[in-house]
Amino acid sequence: MKLAISGGEKTFNKPLVEWPIWDEKEEQGLLRVLKSGKWGSLHGDKVYEFENEFAIYQDAEYAIAVSSGTTALETALRAAGIQAGDEVILPAYTFVASATAVLINGAVPVFVDIDPQTYNMDPTRIEEAITEKTRAIMPVHFAGRPVDLDQISQIASKKGLFIVEDAAQAWGSEWRGRKIGATSTFGCFSFQSSKNINSAEGGIIVTDDDEHANLARSYVNCGRVEGGIWYEHYHLGSNLRMTEFQGAILRAQLGRYHEQMQKREQAAAILDKRLAEIPGFQILQSDERITSQSRHLYIFRYVSEAFEEISKAEFIKALQAEGIPCSGGYSIPLYEQPIFKNKSFG
Repeated sequence: MKLAISGGEKTFNKPLVEWPIWDEKEEQGLLRVLKSGKWGSLHGDKVYEFENEFAIYQDAEYAIAVSSGTTALETALRAAGIQAGDEVILPAYTFVASATAVLINGAVPVFVDIDPQTYNMDPTRIEEAITEKTRAIMPVHFAGRPVDLDQISQIASKKGLFIVEDAAQAWGSEWRGRKIGATSTFGCFSFQSSKNINSAEGGIIVTDDDEHANLARSYVNCGRVEGGIWYEHYHLGSNLRMTEFQGAILRAQLGRYHEQMQKREQAAAILDKRLAEIPGFQILQSDERITSQSRHLYIFRYVSEAFEEISKAEFIKALQAEGIPCSGGYSIPLYEQPIFKNKSFG
C-alpha cells in the first residue's frame, strides 16, 4: 500500500469533523438576541442564564462569564489576592497564557516539569519549587485530563496556598466523580474557537466561595459591586464582560455537549486499544480516579526507534497527508519562549 505522502491515494478526502459544530439552536438564539436589541449582558439575560447553567453543569456554586479564558485566569489570580512579587507554580508545558496571566498580576511564574505519563504537572516536583514567596499553584488539566488533585490539594492545604485551576480544555472532566474547578479556589475555562464548547472567544470562572465570586465579578464589571450605585466603583476593575451573542451560542453549545463528550470518550477508548497493540506508540497512563474527561485532544507518544528512525515531524506529515488532523503539540516549553528568554515583560 502506497502512502499518500508518497503519491498514494489519500485515506480521508473530506474533513473528519466539520468545525465549528452548530445548528438551528445557535442560529435561533443569535436572531433572538439581535432582534431584542439587548446585545450586551448588562441589559439581556442570555449570559446570566448561561452562567447559571454552566455552574450547575460544572458542580459549582458560582460562575462568572468573561471575555476569554486568558482574562479568566488573570481575574481569578487577582481575586485570589495574588500581588506583585508573589510566586505561582505552574507546569512548564502549556499554553503561554497560563504564565502571562501570572505576569499581568505582577507575580512570578515558577515552572515545574510535567509527568510524561500524563502530560500534566508532576505533583512530586511541586514541593521543591515552593519558597516563602509562593502563594498559589496553577495546575493545568492538559487536553482535558484532570491533574492529580489529591496530591496537589494536599500540598496546597499543608502550605496554605491557593489553587487556581487552568481548566481551559476540561469542560465536564471529573476527578473522583465530581467536575473539576470549583473544588479549588477557582477554576477557569475557555470558549475560544478551537475549544469543544466555543463562541469564537469567551471564558468563565467557577468557584464555591461567595467572597471570591463577588470580587471576580466586580473586577470583570469595572469595579462595580452587586446592589451598588451604577457610577460608584469599589475596585480597580475592567470591562471583561461577555456579550449576549456569545451567551446565546454557548447555551446551545452546552446543551449538546454531554453527547459530544461521550462520543469523544468512546473514540479515545478505541484509539487506546488499537494504538497499544502497535510497537512504537505509547498511550498515556490510565487513572481510575479520573471518572470522565473532555478529550479535547488525544495524546500519545511516538517512539521513532520503532519506525526505522523516521522523525516525529515526518510521521506527522504522513498522517496529515492521509487527511488525519494532528500536530506535534507545543514545540518548546514555556521557559524557552522568547518572552521569558529575553525577559521582555516589563
